[in-house]
Amino acid sequence: MVALSRASRVDWYLRGSMYVLYAAVPLAIGGWLGSALGPVALISVGLGTAQAITAAFLLNAALDHRLGRRPRPTRLMIVVVVLGVLTVAAGWPAYDAAEPGFAFMVVVTLTSFLAAIAPMVSTLTVTWLALAGWLVGAAPQILHEGNKFFPQLGLLFVVGAGIFTSRTTAWMLDLVWQLDDAQNVRAELAVAEERLRFARDLHDVAGRALSVVALKAELAAKLSSRGRPEAAGEMLEVRRIAQDSLAELRAVVSGLRTAQLDEELAGARSLLTAAGITCRVIGAAGGLQPRTQSALGWAVREATTNVLRHSEAHECTIELNRTADGTVSLIMTNDGAGGGRVRHGNGLTGLTERITAVGGTVSADRQPPDRFRVEVRLPVEVAHP
Repeated sequence: MVALSRASRVDWYLRGSMYVLYAAVPLAIGGWLGSALGPVALISVGLGTAQAITAAFLLNAALDHRLGRRPRPTRLMIVVVVLGVLTVAAGWPAYDAAEPGFAFMVVVTLTSFLAAIAPMVSTLTVTWLALAGWLVGAAPQILHEGNKFFPQLGLLFVVGAGIFTSRTTAWMLDLVWQLDDAQNVRAELAVAEERLRFARDLHDVAGRALSVVALKAELAAKLSSRGRPEAAGEMLEVRRIAQDSLAELRAVVSGLRTAQLDEELAGARSLLTAAGITCRVIGAAGGLQPRTQSALGWAVREATTNVLRHSEAHECTIELNRTADGTVSLIMTNDGAGGGRVRHGNGLTGLTERITAVGGTVSADRQPPDRFRVEVRLPVEVAHP
């Protein structure tokens, strides 16, 4: 089963909270009918149930439309309106239109429809529809002798509360997905920045050297065609430039293949933060020999990759410790572990092989309730790999 992202989980929670409200619509209609719940009234309750279910689907479609995932669900809107009208028409014979139950049924049916379309229509439109529907249900009560206007305002509050809840849910979904997109963009920008740095270094080294080699080779070819002895010297110069360029190119590539601990800690913090994960680093890399720093840097790189790819972490802690027995440990924990046993994929397997080769150890385990811990232990003076 594919794990949902944090944005997807919030999305489902917000939508689910609205669906629960729709489940109360048939109960509310049936409750107001009370003793009048005869065969005709049961038809009204059944139609109200169908209208509530269809309105829940309409709400889901309206939220998707607001997020730009589907076109406006016009046909579904018409179905919900027709079912709402049939619900009110079927319930009419169950009681006098001047009774409070009629107004309540109209308002509940209206609210289920307006809450469903609220995410994709303007505030002015939904307000006018709410007032018009409320007047349809409340007018018989207001005009009836002994019933007054102000008691019916409570029903208008029900409509307003449903619309407000729906629009607030839509606004929160907009915000959640915008933040999720922003975090993805930040992570992509961090990767793109590193690619640009490497491309720039590669261009500076290889581009300049190849231009000189091309000019020198052309000159050597011309001198050789004329039988000039200087051609051999030019070719020797081409060889020297090529060798120097190869050494510079190896240095550039080595910058990617050598994992310096300070740089990897800073990079891990940047990437995790860009992904919306709070990262805290405890301890410093100062005083460690280069081979130890390189080995620990690889550990940070692999563990960070695991957090980004295989967890739903909200926070991550990286801790460096030196013990009295002459070892240094790197402990990296996060709170994004799921269920099941720990499986050593290619990343952890490769890291274990690399650390073992220099005399160290790697352990990875899950800690209740949801934490995952990777620990790397090395002697302060590591062996040559």
